[in-house]
Amino acid sequence: MCDDLKFILYLCSLNNKNMPYKTDGIEIEIHPGPKAGEDGKPLLYVRPAKGYKKTFKQLDDFCTKYRGMRTGEMQQVFDVLMEVAGRWLSEGYRVETPLGSFAPKLKLIGQHTDPKTITGRDVRYVGLDFIPNKDLVKVAGRNREGYRKSKDPVGNSQMYDEQAMDDALQHCLRLGYVTIPEFMMFSKLKRDSAKNYLDSLCKGDHPRLWSVKEGRRYLYFPKKDSSKG
Repeated sequence: MCDDLKFILYLCSLNNKNMPYKTDGIEIEIHPGPKAGEDGKPLLYVRPAKGYKKTFKQLDDFCTKYRGMRTGEMQQVFDVLMEVAGRWLSEGYRVETPLGSFAPKLKLIGQHTDPKTITGRDVRYVGLDFIPNKDLVKVAGRNREGYRKSKDPVGNSQMYDEQAMDDALQHCLRLGYVTIPEFMMFSKLKRDSAKNYLDSLCKGDHPRLWSVKEGRRYLYFPKKDSSKG
């Protein structure tokens, strides 16, 4: 058994029945990261256990039911906001909204010491700067007083079990290729971890898979062994 898996199993053993779980606060997951600490074991990080996103339709439905708004009203408001704010942002303005302020994020390419040498071609648009509204931060952080662990102390720990990952991969390959959602189902990995794992099998001197993007999804096919002709 590899040292990383032993370490993860050790963390899991800490979760015994004599250690009750909190029932309030944000539920968190603990994950092993890609970098190792001084002891050679993976550094851990935490993130909210709520892996699924709330959609805008759910927001609209909630406001319709509990805030007395008309169906589709939230969507119309945000459509107008995106159209007008987007126009102003494209002209270089910072736009203040109830959620926070947005501003275009620019990057200067290369190293310059003389402003006279800088032209428009030396500037690149790289996205948006967002400063959240203080009231939004306060409301969103109302559970910051305490956190509670999810039932699995270390998320995605099965990724370090090579046999489990290979079994999941072989199960998916029965169709001739692998998709990320299907691999998630059999490996029990979260989406990002499942994609990163499949991508890792496409790299190196002897990759096991190769990927093709089809629309919005990725297909992973087994790499043929060229040594077998």
